[in-house]
This record gives sequence, C-alpha cells and structure tokens, in this order.
Amino acid sequence: MNKKRLLIIDDDSRNIFALVNTLKARSFECSSCLSAEEALKILAEDKTFDAVLIDMMMPEMDGYEAIPLIKELPSQESAYVIAVTAQAMKGDKEKCLEAGADAYISKPVDVDKLLQILNEI
Repeated sequence: MNKKRLLIIDDDSRNIFALVNTLKARSFECSSCLSAEEALKILAEDKTFDAVLIDMMMPEMDGYEAIPLIKELPSQESAYVIAVTAQAMKGDKEKCLEAGADAYISKPVDVDKLLQILNEI
C-alpha cells in the first residue's frame, strides 16, 4: 500500500507541527510550508501529492485566492484540496467550496473527520 502524500499549508508552524505529527503517526507522508506563495512553487514542480490541506486565513495570499491558482496549475488540475479554517462562521463551508475546495474542516481539526476525508480520496 502506498502512503498518501499531503502538503499542509498554514502560516502557523504550531498547526503544521500538530497536523504533521498526527498524520505521520497514521502513515501519511507530509510536507509543509508557511505560505500560499511557497505552496504554489512546490505544487508547480511536484505532482505527486494526493491532497493539499490549506489554511484559509493567511496573510498576503489567503486560501480563497490560492485554491483557484492551485487548481489552475497543470500539475494539479485534479488536486484534492481540503480547506481548513478556524473561523467556522456561517457560510464559510460554502465559500470554501465555491473557491474550489473539495472538502472543508474547521479548527481545532477533528482528526477522525480528517482521516475519513483522506481515506475517501
């Protein structure tokens, strides 16, 4: 069985640390970066990610701006993007899906729910 490869994009290194450790313990291969700009560079060169988890609220370029750009990359046209947000306000899920996310999860991340999403891809 091949490990699923994930790219985690979050401007808070504590969130990255928690997600990476949780997912690696469950046999996922994780890479991470602190900005959408950096993620776009990584994704332009590497088409082997099974999913991208992106924090929706980041400085400079947020997830709403980044998701369409990710999906436009030739190497990522079928990328599975999971929007992650601490806001969890009414309408956020719909807004994330309209931006091109394939799934949505709020912080603090419910690991069981995240695993369910990841196991469906």
